[in-house]
Amino acid sequence: MTRSNMPLQFLCVQCEQTAHGTGCNINGNPGVCGKDRDVQSLQEILLYGVKGMAAYAHHARRLGKTDEYVSSFIEEALFSTVTNVNFDVDSLLELVLECGRVNLRVMQMLDEGHVETYGQPRPTQVTHGLRGGPGILVTGHDMVDLHRLLQAVEGTDINVYTHGEMLPAHMYPALGDHPNLVGHYGGAWQKQKSEFAAFPGPVLATTNCLLIPREQYADRIFHTRVTSVPGGTKLPDDDFSALIARCRTCQPCQERIEGVSTIGFHRSVILQKAADIVEAVKAGRISRFFVIGGCDGAEPGRNYFSDYAQATPDDSFILTLGCGKFRINGYEYGEHLGLPRLMDMGQCNDAYGAIDVALALAEAFECGVNDLPLTIVLSWFEQKAVAVLLTLLSLGVKGIRIGPAAPAFISPNVMAKLQEAFDLQVIGNDARADLAEAIGA
Repeated sequence: MTRSNMPLQFLCVQCEQTAHGTGCNINGNPGVCGKDRDVQSLQEILLYGVKGMAAYAHHARRLGKTDEYVSSFIEEALFSTVTNVNFDVDSLLELVLECGRVNLRVMQMLDEGHVETYGQPRPTQVTHGLRGGPGILVTGHDMVDLHRLLQAVEGTDINVYTHGEMLPAHMYPALGDHPNLVGHYGGAWQKQKSEFAAFPGPVLATTNCLLIPREQYADRIFHTRVTSVPGGTKLPDDDFSALIARCRTCQPCQERIEGVSTIGFHRSVILQKAADIVEAVKAGRISRFFVIGGCDGAEPGRNYFSDYAQATPDDSFILTLGCGKFRINGYEYGEHLGLPRLMDMGQCNDAYGAIDVALALAEAFECGVNDLPLTIVLSWFEQKAVAVLLTLLSLGVKGIRIGPAAPAFISPNVMAKLQEAFDLQVIGNDARADLAEAIGA
């Protein structure tokens, strides 16, 4: 594995005794406290994993789902990174893996909260583009905000559109069947500066994946809770009156329908067909399952994921989730055994579903997850993706490929440990070559 993008040193500035009062450059030499590069690396992995888990836990709490152990672990994990608490690599690595195990519980709570609140997901066709008339665009991840906005505009002529990771909202009956939720507009988060500028109405930003807006549309950005950008308008909890009023002053959308996609292959939908899937694998009618998803981004190299998906065999299935889906869902993959080969399972928040499907199939085959005809290729960008990766590692899943670049906060020694234990790999330069290797394995 290449580590050419690894920074030359780590900088630690968390206590008063930092070297020269400017920070300990932790490279070959330890910090003033004795912390070395690998300890610093594991503490950063843990911090980023806890950040991602806290985001998922925040969503779950808004749906009425909490767990005391989750809260206590967050406290313990943060405490372990305080100065002069833990210098032991092995115990820190165990805390990192425990973060993954706890995050599995958090994602399970979030899944349960969505289903119990908004109904059993189902495959759904979603219209992409705009209808004529006043419109509001909702971006982020928070289904509660979307639902309450729909309640606020119910009975009016205001059309509501999902953006980015809100696309999976359409698979829940209580949201997708609402008359004011009319479709989806735009792609992944990194395109929003052009997409928001072109959308004539206001934009409701509910969570992360919001970019600092251009001046031309900043006054049309409305945000909730901790989400905030310069020039935008903070909304009081569940009070969308200012947003609705701004919609009335904006130019209406002009009709522009761009197409239709099918989403909603929630874990429950796939597991209903588990017996048929197992039989088809045993009969040789399904060669492999590929999980290709995660975060999208703007930097070069993410075309790897679309190249990889397009090269998958015609008798395989691709499961996707997160905004990484926008990197691969613009292509035609056809059907196999009466099902679309590309199945959109939902948000990054729904990563629990892909894990649950893998565990259920392993149980049905009476084997381990690593014995399944399954390949996982993840694009990552931020802390929630770190939490999901730690969950997969905590379950002992091996052979995962991540990219486009290796996490810069993982030291070479820590990466070597992860590679030895889990065969964690960074994607190569040739998607088809990596695919051939995965199929051969």
